[in-house]
Amino acid sequence: MKFEPPLQAVTLLRRYKRFLADVRLADGEEITVHCPNTGSMKYCVLPGVEQPALISDSGNPKRKYRHTLEAVRVAHGHWAGVNTGRTNGLVAEAVLAGRVPELDPGDGVEREVVFGDSRFDLALGARAAPHTYIEVKNVTLGPGPDDPDHGEIRFPDSVTERGQKHLRSLMAVVRGGGRAVLFFCVQHSGARQAGPADHIDARYGQLLREAAAAGVEVLAWRTRMAPDGFELDAPVPVTLD
Repeated sequence: MKFEPPLQAVTLLRRYKRFLADVRLADGEEITVHCPNTGSMKYCVLPGVEQPALISDSGNPKRKYRHTLEAVRVAHGHWAGVNTGRTNGLVAEAVLAGRVPELDPGDGVEREVVFGDSRFDLALGARAAPHTYIEVKNVTLGPGPDDPDHGEIRFPDSVTERGQKHLRSLMAVVRGGGRAVLFFCVQHSGARQAGPADHIDARYGQLLREAAAAGVEVLAWRTRMAPDGFELDAPVPVTLD
């Protein structure tokens, strides 16, 4: 996923009203940017701390908020990608390029595919007859500034009833004889493993373990982040203990 122009280095001042953030440009000007992330962004935004960040420029002066918050430097000097609007594209791009061995793109990659009363982010095969349903999650919850740098990056960062529903739907795919994949797109440069955040949403963690035991495949890949582009660069192990 290439960025043209490259992402701009700024200082994150605060996030507020869920979808807005104030940043300071290199010349000292302060602007408000769009922050497309529905989660809590726990440990991505550190209250009262000015953090290095990266923003993109849509180039559209008619947009109310022309710029978008893309990544933030978090605890222990790592970076986290916070624009969840990029996540599905990052995974689809890697699958289409043949970089994810478990997911063969030979029959095509579809987006936003309906199964029952759910809509999955991606599917392999023709839209009319997909054979693999893939739900993608943006994973950024790493250690806080007072925690050791253990490399465990977890999901979710807030209680997610929608995420719980997706797990139930993935299990329904397997019961129906299909293939179901939960894909953790780990946008945290310090990731050495990924797993559920039981301390935040214990029900999600329980359902994730049930899903894995029922045959839902769980994959996790770390994202390489740079001003000129993001890409999935390496798998990380998933720990469900």
